[in-house]
Amino acid sequence: MVRLLSAGATDLGLRRGNNEDAYLAMPELGFFAIADGMGGEAAGETASRYFIETAQAAFRSEVPSSEETNYALVQKVFSCSNKRIFEHAEQNPDDRGMGCTGDLLAFYRDRYVIGHVGDSRVYLLRDGSLRQLTRDHSLVQLQVDRGMLTPEEARNHPRKNILLRALGTDPAVSFDMLEGSGLNGDIFLLCSDGLTDMVDDAAIQDTLVSTETISQKVKNLIGTALSAGGRDNITVILCEVQMNGALESSSGAA
Repeated sequence: MVRLLSAGATDLGLRRGNNEDAYLAMPELGFFAIADGMGGEAAGETASRYFIETAQAAFRSEVPSSEETNYALVQKVFSCSNKRIFEHAEQNPDDRGMGCTGDLLAFYRDRYVIGHVGDSRVYLLRDGSLRQLTRDHSLVQLQVDRGMLTPEEARNHPRKNILLRALGTDPAVSFDMLEGSGLNGDIFLLCSDGLTDMVDDAAIQDTLVSTETISQKVKNLIGTALSAGGRDNITVILCEVQMNGALESSSGAA
C-alpha cells in the first residue's frame, strides 16, 4: 500500500490585493491540484477556481480503477476545465482573456500521472536531489530552449510571465502529460511561480531535505518567498510517498 502525507498552503504575498491562486490536496483520493489565474482580479480567481472545482468533482465521482483510467481522468479534467473557462469568457465579455495555469498530480497505487499547462511547476525530490518535472510554457522558456537566453537571464527577464499556453484562452488546450513510479521517501512539490520567482531551486532543495515536518516545510518555503520580496501570490503543496499504510493527510485543501 502507498501512503501519501501532504500539506499545502497559499499566501497573498506582499504586493497583491487579491489571491488568484487556488489549490486542492486530497491524499485520500490520491490527487493534488494547483492553479494560478490570469486576466484580471475576478477573472483570474474564477479561472483558477473552475480548474480546482473540475478536478475535485472528477476524482470524487470516478475513482480510478487502473493506470489507464487514472491517465484518462487527468485528461478529462484539463479538457473540461478548459471548456468551462473558455465558455465563461465568451459569455462574459468583461472577462475576455481570462485563464489559468494548471497542474494535477494523481496516483494510482505507486504510479503517478501529471497533467501540466502554464508556468506553475511540479518538482520531485528523490534521494536528496531536486528535479523539475514540468517545463514552463512561457516565452522566456522558449527562448532558453532556442539558446537565446541563459537560465539566469530568463529568471529576471521582464517578459518572463508571458505564457504561451494556459487553460481557457482557446477552445482547445494543449497540455503535457507525464507518468512515472513513486518511490518510498519521494517528495513531490507543486507550486505557483510566486515561489519559484522568489526562491531558487537550491534553496528549495535545502528546505525539502531538512528534518522539519512536511507542514513546516510548506511554511518555510512560503516564508522564504515572502522574505525575498513576495511579489506574487505564493502557493505550495508537498506530497510525501511512503510505501506502507493507508493514504493519510496532514492538511486539508483551499
